Amino acid sequence: MAARPFRILGLQQIAVGALDKGALRRLWVDTLGLERVGEFRSERENVDEDIAVVGDGPLRVEVDLMQPIDAAKSPRVHEPALNHVGLWVDDLAAAVAWLAERGVRFTPGGIRKGAAGYDVCFIHPKGSADAPIGGEGVLIELVQAPPEVQQAFARSR
Repeated sequence: MAARPFRILGLQQIAVGALDKGALRRLWVDTLGLERVGEFRSERENVDEDIAVVGDGPLRVEVDLMQPIDAAKSPRVHEPALNHVGLWVDDLAAAVAWLAERGVRFTPGGIRKGAAGYDVCFIHPKGSADAPIGGEGVLIELVQAPPEVQQAFARSR
């Protein structure tokens, strides 16, 4: 197998969904003490979310608290409740190209700006006939790591 032209640097986020993000906020922010730092709403992605964080500095982890704008429409961001995990990657474009060549299935939309402003791309939870490698039931978000995350990763090694 050819050398992998990218590295996964760490966990960038988890996203949890429910019909009512207020209930999620009561647990994650009010009870567990995570800091709410923003919000994101997208009709196209059928999501209304609060963005909370845990930890400090460039390696802090986002916890996105999501509810659907319309529970009858897709994507159904509340099913499953653990919607997706996000991984920092040092070279998103190289990762997507390399993984696609090896049969990884991505969701529609390609590389695009995510809710936190970073370039992102999603590995589909299921493989297909054309691209047989999927997330085995898990939606995986690959997130372009900014320089401060890459530098923190390099210092920790």
